[in-house]
Amino acid sequence: MASDVLYAGLEFDGRAVRIEYQLLNEQAGDAPLVIFLHEGLGSIALWRDFPQRLCDAAGARGLVYSRPGYGNSTPRPANEKWQPDYLHRQADEVLPHLLQTLGLDAKPYWLFGHSDGASIALLHAASHPQAVAGAIVLAPHVFVEQFSLDGIVRTVGNYEEGTLKANLARYHLEPDSPFYGWSDAWLSPAFRDWNIEAETARIVCPLLVIQGEDDEYATMAQLDRIEAVLPHCRLLKLARCGHVPQRDRPNDVIVATLALMHKEQ
Repeated sequence: MASDVLYAGLEFDGRAVRIEYQLLNEQAGDAPLVIFLHEGLGSIALWRDFPQRLCDAAGARGLVYSRPGYGNSTPRPANEKWQPDYLHRQADEVLPHLLQTLGLDAKPYWLFGHSDGASIALLHAASHPQAVAGAIVLAPHVFVEQFSLDGIVRTVGNYEEGTLKANLARYHLEPDSPFYGWSDAWLSPAFRDWNIEAETARIVCPLLVIQGEDDEYATMAQLDRIEAVLPHCRLLKLARCGHVPQRDRPNDVIVATLALMHKEQ
């Protein structure tokens, strides 16, 4: 059962920000906690019912939240440009502070991240090895591919034509806030050298990496590079699946996640 959407106050970038969050199966007491980290244009609402489905199947509690700039959390100031370290800052500043504020950092937790959220999960698992029980990452990025940039350029075109913007306005207070925060960061010249393979190599927890074979924003080189630095990780490459495996192949994602979680419990 999901709680109502709640709000937490944090300090970030020298200002007070409001974070919207939702707790799943809060009554489950000492059940494992899964933290859901959304994609570059995501929010609580854009996960739809998947977090609840996964937590119910796993017998787990869940925390779903919208990062600063997203959903009903405090929007990005219009003149603020996210720098190449913006994912690191989410992993090492926002997430730990949110967990501490909510009193959810006492026991090891699981991470479930998608796209940008998957990269945040990898970074957080690397820098907080004692806190993370395991991680499931979908469509992660560990380096910048031209294929990814081409996909983002196409998305910018769709957004500026209006249809995508109208759709995102259903899920974000200010759709320009996440959209240009994300797209401007990825398309900036400074981001070309972004690479988190060294950080990923330090991960010690169990790791499941999932990607669709028809992903519009990345090639399987992302998974291959992760496997090269973390031979112990599990890989799942899904046919007939695009950039959002939890939408295109939800049952397969849940089954693979349960296999990892139950093996480690």
